[in-house]
Amino acid sequence: MANGYFTPFTEGILDGSIDLDTATVKVALVRGYTFTATHRHVSDVTSGGGTINGTSAALTGKTVTGGVFDADDTTISATASAADHGLLVFQSSAAGGGADVAASSQRLIAWFDTGTGLPIQPGTGTVTITWPAANPKILKVG
Repeated sequence: MANGYFTPFTEGILDGSIDLDTATVKVALVRGYTFTATHRHVSDVTSGGGTINGTSAALTGKTVTGGVFDADDTTISATASAADHGLLVFQSSAAGGGADVAASSQRLIAWFDTGTGLPIQPGTGTVTITWPAANPKILKVG
């Protein structure tokens, strides 16, 4: 198990194809996935053995300050009673926002499966995702 940022995420920040404060950003519960830094799209996760077991609504209260990305805590409705889920953070829309695009175009940002409360054992029902209050919050670039 390993937490990490996807390499194409940093490229997307630099070329403008990922915009954390304008685009729609979501988080999903995923099981059966082994982090691969070179993965670019949500479809890479699912074709790489990951099963999505619920996705949040668009993150609200997003801020990008001092290289730190944060948002309000969120919830995910888990649909299956399975163990050992990680959290997949991804941009579900185009960089300028709007409706969700196909999974083959949704850009990966970060993977978390190690830390307090991780991996998640959701059962079925609602899982609350509480982001850290101190840096790096959701993530820190630089």
